[in-house]
Amino acid sequence: MKSSEFVGKFKSKYLWGNLAAMALVVILLCMGLKYGLKLYTHHGESIAIPDIRNKQLSDAERILDNLGLQVVVTDTGYVKTLPPKTVLAQTPGAGEHVKSGHIVYLTINASHSPTIALPDVIDNSSLREAMAKLTAMGFKLGEPKYIPGERDWVYGILVHGKNVATGDRISIEDLLVILAGNGERDSSEDVDYVGPAYSNFEEDNGDVDEFQEITGTEEQPTTVPSESKKGEKEQEQKTDKKSNQK
Repeated sequence: MKSSEFVGKFKSKYLWGNLAAMALVVILLCMGLKYGLKLYTHHGESIAIPDIRNKQLSDAERILDNLGLQVVVTDTGYVKTLPPKTVLAQTPGAGEHVKSGHIVYLTINASHSPTIALPDVIDNSSLREAMAKLTAMGFKLGEPKYIPGERDWVYGILVHGKNVATGDRISIEDLLVILAGNGERDSSEDVDYVGPAYSNFEEDNGDVDEFQEITGTEEQPTTVPSESKKGEKEQEQKTDKKSNQK
């Protein structure tokens, strides 16, 4: 290609028109990106979060909606003195500044007290262990009731005077009474006493009783004549013999 032809291409209106169009597109893209991000991120916009605690959920939703904010209920709690669906907590907190469309997370009051499943403490733990575990879980405990049994061993739990079992769901407002052993055996319980085995019974004075039980027919003992009586009998026999010879 000759130099004159190369220079002639730069003088072409078609080339400069394309370059101008490309530059215009780039400028428009930059401006669109700049203002689009401002609109998307609400640049320079700031909305103060109002304090909506202790308000009913419907009122809180209306207030936040008028400010261009969204509401999401994420959790429930329980305050006995407040009516159901009362706002207990909010995130972000009152006074914080956010942009429109921001989500405000709420915790509202439940319509009834929450329940907790009773853990396995009956006949499985001592009184101290059961009280520590139940208190940590949020249960309310009354004074323990002692019954005959192993000392401080948990034999049952009463709620409103009725026995409950492991796994039963109990309100955190209910009072639990633990049945624990007092270290005494029930007087009505049958007790088998097992004593030590002895070959001979020893009395208090230290003498040994050698009495033996004899079974069967009792025989009379044979009487053995004394030596003096035996001699008299022999003398009588001799006298009788002499009399017969005469």
